[in-house]
Amino acid sequence: MTLRQRFSLQRFLRGEGPEPGPIHLVQRRVYILPTKMGIYFASMLLVMLLGAVNYNNSLAYALTFLLASMFFIAILHTYRNLLHLRIDMGQAAPVFCGETAQLPVMLDNRNNAPRYAIRLQLAGQAHVTVDVPEDNWLQIKIPLRATQRGRYKVQRLRLEGSYPLGLFQAWAYAQRDVDYLVYPAPDEEHSFPSVPGYSETQQGDRGKGMDDFAGLRNYQSGDSLRQVHWKTVARGQGMHTKLFAGNQAVELWLDWSTLPQLDIEARLSRLARWVLDADAQGLAYGLRIPGLTIPLGSGGTHRHRCLEALALFETGKQENDSG
Repeated sequence: MTLRQRFSLQRFLRGEGPEPGPIHLVQRRVYILPTKMGIYFASMLLVMLLGAVNYNNSLAYALTFLLASMFFIAILHTYRNLLHLRIDMGQAAPVFCGETAQLPVMLDNRNNAPRYAIRLQLAGQAHVTVDVPEDNWLQIKIPLRATQRGRYKVQRLRLEGSYPLGLFQAWAYAQRDVDYLVYPAPDEEHSFPSVPGYSETQQGDRGKGMDDFAGLRNYQSGDSLRQVHWKTVARGQGMHTKLFAGNQAVELWLDWSTLPQLDIEARLSRLARWVLDADAQGLAYGLRIPGLTIPLGSGGTHRHRCLEALALFETGKQENDSG
């Protein structure tokens, strides 16, 4: 890092920007300034010093210098409360629009002294205050309000503290190169579309009915874990899916074109509702939106793939045509 970059105003106000690995708060990354109370305290010391000089009072000198020594020692302790702390961030689980994501943040304190009253806050979000034990680490969850669907980079995290006397405030910035996904908010409950995309088969290898066991087949990506034959897994014979005869297997296509009366966001919300309902009922379903077709499938991975496609529709992260 050049000298110009080291002393740039951008670093002072916004930090280093996104970084790929854990962040270590070395000396150049921790900043400190007096608080409003610290400025009042320094002003009071100046008045006391003038009084001591004017009256040549030794006790006034002693009290002034005692308080001044506490003032300067507080600088060191406030600064060291953040110095050499290590910060890492994990991946926040996807949430629906309107919910609150939880960003996992790990604070690693390798010093033999605890850290007190450290306040952590993401830009524009609520703050969390924690104490970090000595020679230990702490994992916490930072709330993230999800107000719009899409994939977003996690904003910079500000760490600050005014321990022990509140006369100074030290702060630092940390921003990891991680993101989080926000699904469209699901619509209210609606029945599935009564269109040709809704079909029933008698294949017997997936669906709601599970009356008569008919055998096993090799596990395929997208099969529901509820239908995995776990005994063969335990015997080391690989993963197999149970087949059932005589059941009706429902295959459902969730199609963008069946909702011409709704605008884009309303369509996405309705499709998200249908994805959740189809998954809850154990149906095999596929998704058709402009520019993308997701084949029939089921299970958690398939549900996430469909909801992710809806979340990223026309956000610049996915190539789609307008429908």
